[in-house]
Amino acid sequence: MTPGTTAIDAFEAVLHGAPGRLVGPAQLCGRLAVSRWRGSADAGDRAVLAHCAAPTIDLGCGPGRMAQQLAHHGVDVLGVDLSAAAVAQARARGVRVVRADVLGPLPGEGGWRCALLADGNIGIGGDPVRLLRRARRLLGPGGRVVVDLAGSGVGLVTGVVHLRTSATTTGPFPWAVLGPGAVHRVARQAQLAVNGVHHVEDRWFAVLTREPAGTAAGTSAWRG
Repeated sequence: MTPGTTAIDAFEAVLHGAPGRLVGPAQLCGRLAVSRWRGSADAGDRAVLAHCAAPTIDLGCGPGRMAQQLAHHGVDVLGVDLSAAAVAQARARGVRVVRADVLGPLPGEGGWRCALLADGNIGIGGDPVRLLRRARRLLGPGGRVVVDLAGSGVGLVTGVVHLRTSATTTGPFPWAVLGPGAVHRVARQAQLAVNGVHHVEDRWFAVLTREPAGTAAGTSAWRG
């Protein structure tokens, strides 16, 4: 481990092209899909985004492909990321973005119709219940959280990981994986209702609402 290397330092190196992977317990490990993050939205992305309503806040937006796709279809969207490299890359796409911690104060508290947690960002902080409670506080009445999930057969896995690149390995930080097997329980603990769990191609995701299932505001007007 290079002394002083943080997860953000390593993540920024990955965003600039260095290969990187999470190292730790088996279900938390894996190579970071940076080439996909830096590319254009694909069919799976568009299936997720069809459930986002304006205005949407994209939590952990990375290089901004999801927010860019929403904006392209006329959805008012704000990206949030703690990485300066991610913010710069998102802005280069024309995405409106702020550099901030998703667990800290954010613009528009209590007024968003949708909070998006894509690309495994439910793992941020290693505590999905805490993160979903935080997302819930961002929402206005009828708001929803659209969250990517791990694959079939996965429940809730939490633990400590390291981010490894070709040049360094970070210190430990908490991470989590949430799958269809635990999303109802985790949502209930976060005071959210599961409006639907969806499987499109190789993508699993859930739509969670502040109100009981079936009463949230309608989906986005576009269908990608």
